[in-house]
Amino acid sequence: MTELPHPPASSAAPLQPAADDAPPFDLLAGRSFDPSGPLDPTGHLRGRQRLSRIMQAIQTGSAIVALAVLAIVIYSVAAHGAGALSVGFFTQSPPVNPEGAGGGIAPELVGTVLLMIVATAIALPTGILIALYLTEFAPPKVASALRLILDLLNGVPTILIGLVLFGLLVAGHGETGFYASLALAIIMLPLIARAAQEMLLLVPTGMREAADALGVTRWRTVRGVVLPSAIGGILTATILAVARAAGETAPLILLSDVFGRAVTFGIFGQALPNIPVYILEASEQASRYGFARAWGAAFVLLAFIALASLGGRVLMARSRAKLVQ
Repeated sequence: MTELPHPPASSAAPLQPAADDAPPFDLLAGRSFDPSGPLDPTGHLRGRQRLSRIMQAIQTGSAIVALAVLAIVIYSVAAHGAGALSVGFFTQSPPVNPEGAGGGIAPELVGTVLLMIVATAIALPTGILIALYLTEFAPPKVASALRLILDLLNGVPTILIGLVLFGLLVAGHGETGFYASLALAIIMLPLIARAAQEMLLLVPTGMREAADALGVTRWRTVRGVVLPSAIGGILTATILAVARAAGETAPLILLSDVFGRAVTFGIFGQALPNIPVYILEASEQASRYGFARAWGAAFVLLAFIALASLGGRVLMARSRAKLVQ
């Protein structure tokens, strides 16, 4: 029987098993570590902790600065404008002499309300339809492109929107309240559409699947199941959009610049007086009475925007909580 040759002897020392009490070796750190030892922070960890504390301090300081600026604005407007408020301030027209005493902002108040009603009537259904198309019907590539367009429209300076509408509609035809409402609707549209999309996405998928299992058509599911579930949040987002557009001045200067003397409801045939433009024009008068009325109008506008924003955000949080549950 032939014997197999023995393998040549190796000059290297045989591998010895590691001792049981030898500490494991950390390949990343290149050194041994003891798992039972204390977890002392390394130099890198201490550096990250210092950077984290620095960034937290910067963020906290930025928030404090923002709150301080907001508090200064609110205090300044309230201190100068609260004294001008009275029953007559809301029911009377501005004086015939712009530099005279007395008078109120009744035409501007009515005009602003009309502008916002027409703008909401245009932006709300359009924004809901866009949101429904994005969430329920649009292909992924189309939906992505449409979301990008809405985001870009939301970032466009409002003076450019007013300038474009001025060139297309006002030049050669004259200013009307409807053109101003159209500009405000364009400002509100991306806000309503994006917020409505978020609320529709929060509707549970199981509700759509249950409707599909019952053989309900897609549009009837959207109309009878999805939209009613999110309508509360959509209306809340509309309130926030109204608060955002109510303080816009630049488009109104180009499209409905009028210093009102009487209350009017004609939104299509003439320019409407409004509070933002009135604040601008009254503040430019060389009269302390004009300044007082401007401060009072600013206080009314700021109070409306603040209440609408706070109320809208509270309602939005409640609507989201209901849909998530």
